[in-house]
Amino acid sequence: MGKRILLVEDEDKLRRALELHLRSLGFEVSVAASAEEALGAIDRSDLVLTDLRLPGMDGVEFLSRVRLTNSVSPVILMTAYGTVESAVEAMRKGASDFLTKPFSLDHLTSVVERALEMRALRDENRKLREELGKRYDMEHIIGRSAPMQEVFQLVMRVAQARSTVLIAGESGVGKDLIARAIHFHSPRRDRPFVKINCTAIPENLMESELFGYEKGAFTGAAAAKPGKFEDANTGTVFLDEIGDVSPAVQVKLLRILQEREFERLGSNKTIGIDVRVIAATNQDLRAALEQGTFREDLFYRLNVVPINIPPLRKRKEDIPYLADYFLTKFAKESGRQIESLGDEALQLLESHYWPGNVRELENVIERAVVLSHGRVLTPDDIRIDDVRKGPMAADDLFLPPGMTLDEYEQWLVQEALRRSKGNKSQAARLLGITRNAFRYRLSQTGIESAEGDDA
Repeated sequence: MGKRILLVEDEDKLRRALELHLRSLGFEVSVAASAEEALGAIDRSDLVLTDLRLPGMDGVEFLSRVRLTNSVSPVILMTAYGTVESAVEAMRKGASDFLTKPFSLDHLTSVVERALEMRALRDENRKLREELGKRYDMEHIIGRSAPMQEVFQLVMRVAQARSTVLIAGESGVGKDLIARAIHFHSPRRDRPFVKINCTAIPENLMESELFGYEKGAFTGAAAAKPGKFEDANTGTVFLDEIGDVSPAVQVKLLRILQEREFERLGSNKTIGIDVRVIAATNQDLRAALEQGTFREDLFYRLNVVPINIPPLRKRKEDIPYLADYFLTKFAKESGRQIESLGDEALQLLESHYWPGNVRELENVIERAVVLSHGRVLTPDDIRIDDVRKGPMAADDLFLPPGMTLDEYEQWLVQEALRRSKGNKSQAARLLGITRNAFRYRLSQTGIESAEGDDA
């Protein structure tokens, strides 16, 4: 079905000529000789083409009525040369464009098509925002357990405020989803959401990535470039893995939280910023405070509203719902006819320790869907790498015989370095601590630094 155009023109010959031309382009056209006659067709129109000077209600007043009835359809005004100023004023009040009489039919075609293209883009953007809103709606983030319901309630309370939020939880629990849910339930939902993975950005580039730089600030800076915080102005910045930020950057982050301002690298000009900061960590920042690797004043600025996301092993009642969601998702994506998860397969999932949390469960279900042979997933379809049935029994949770705590910690650090082939970043991840915390332990144990510091 073609787009519907409402044509309002009091000159009979011009109205007929425009109607025939628009119909020849494939549009459905409703015509009216006055604004009063056209009022009933406003809400059924994709575009309104109206003369500015009409008998009775003029085009500007008609424009106001269109905007009250149909806020999304573009309005194009046709005007004589002497009333161009009036047309410009009408555009300030919501008209999309205007045509100065006399105009060619080719010009009319281009103006109409451009207006409809702009409407299509706005409609697409609106739908995308709606889909994003649904995706990060609490009903679409799966968590039926009591601990997750408490998290959701806290998210809804904190979303409307500007307060800084610190999200804590193990890797893979869904900190990113919670951060986005806070943003999409906040007054800033239509403004930028900028995620910054503090682990992924090398330390020597962190400052310029976050705060931008001026031309000539360093070798290779051929032009000025705004940083992530400027990109997020009026919106939300999500600092993922905040514990890996260097002391120099911590100072600048503290200033942003306190003063709402910063300078680009290589500049003395202060830039004001309006952003909400949400930070996340999979580490205990209080331990980092004790080790001196994280600023105490920054911690308290970030920890205004703490949200702790429990690991999957502490909310196993969510596993059936999560598994079913992932099964449906991947079966649809792969075109596999898989109907459900068998009881024995579900029991296997519920018995696993899930060190990788929801992300690990998602990967396991995707693999099972791809490799399965039947319509119901069985234990044979569930393949879990490095299966751990749970934490060690209480009798096993102690130091190896003849070894002190300091000696055991030193052995763990050495073993992590060996397994990571000297890469400190990887070694830190194996031990579940930050790079800075790992460096601190290296200095305390006296182990010499290995090559391949950061990869």
